[in-house]
Amino acid sequence: MLPLDGVLVVGLEVAVSAPHCTRQLADLGARVIKIESGGGDFARWYDDAVGEVSAHFAWANRGKESAVLDLKAEADRAVVERMLARADVLVQNLAPGSAERLGLDARSAVDRHPRLVAVDISGYGHGGPRATSRAYDLLVQAESGSCAVTGEPGHPAKPGIPLADIGTGMVAANAVLAALLARGRTGAGAAISVAMFDVVTDWMSWALHQARSSGTDPLPRGMSSPMVSPYGAFETADGQTLVVGTTNDGEWQRLATDVLGRPDLADDPRYAGNADRVRRRAEIDAVIAEWAAGQTFAVASAAAERAGIGWARYNTPTEVLAHPQLSERDRWVTTAAPGGEFSSLRPAADCPSWAWEPQDVPGLGVETEAVRREFRAGPG
Repeated sequence: MLPLDGVLVVGLEVAVSAPHCTRQLADLGARVIKIESGGGDFARWYDDAVGEVSAHFAWANRGKESAVLDLKAEADRAVVERMLARADVLVQNLAPGSAERLGLDARSAVDRHPRLVAVDISGYGHGGPRATSRAYDLLVQAESGSCAVTGEPGHPAKPGIPLADIGTGMVAANAVLAALLARGRTGAGAAISVAMFDVVTDWMSWALHQARSSGTDPLPRGMSSPMVSPYGAFETADGQTLVVGTTNDGEWQRLATDVLGRPDLADDPRYAGNADRVRRRAEIDAVIAEWAAGQTFAVASAAAERAGIGWARYNTPTEVLAHPQLSERDRWVTTAAPGGEFSSLRPAADCPSWAWEPQDVPGLGVETEAVRREFRAGPG
């Protein structure tokens, strides 16, 4: 038994943000019907890394049914309407204006089906000068300032993971769960709007607060943070990279005394508080770099562990594939996809009483005729 067993979700979705939202609902037990055009969700074809589908598609669409329907054709539009009459949730991220023209935006859908929880995912939300603009992860990250605090000074970068897409999917899924909980008390559905730009600017709030108060932009720090010091990556004698971080004065005291063997730094008032250490970041980093260069990774990481200092190894994706923290906890499962099987990760939210089993990645339109038959008759 999973928490969302019996919940029907309809996804008018492409790319990542909405599919990531509904994938989370599928992982919690919901039945998700993904409605695709004849050409399919274009994210299917980003690459062919997983059998016949892209790595992105395999990640964001596990556990769904795929039905190819023409939303402009009267017969298929009637199928969708009957589907919504039975559905609990609608999530859509069609191009700006498309859902409204079809009457499939959240407000219109809830007006016709008052118990429905419907979510519009857009780039910039309703109203404002960018409301009709197309929005993709990079574009929203650039517009919101995320790229300006990533990378190195003079060399901005987009974070490697699509955080605008992922964050929007997470916020939308949370809103759906809250609305379903509220519906259980009131019987009423909800029309919800989630804008990628709003999600990332919210996540950027620390930088926006700092910029407002200081009148200057936080500098990007690569594998560090503009907010705390010491916090960064240092090469060890055997060519590996140790990442260490301190977030409070007690950790700094232990790092200086117990790890670096420099009690003089721990006692130096110039490094007493985090703000002091941020101002003297270069001096502290030089000391840590010299120490790390004289240690193997095993010795350096063991010293940090003994002292209760947060540490990590800088890993590449191919190295993470063999990470014992995943393999020894059985995080990998075998999943079927068009063209073959692959290994995917279990949902991050784990509960012993949830009987989760890996579900397939759908082939394009595999359930089309079954869905048409199911929703040609019935209520609505």
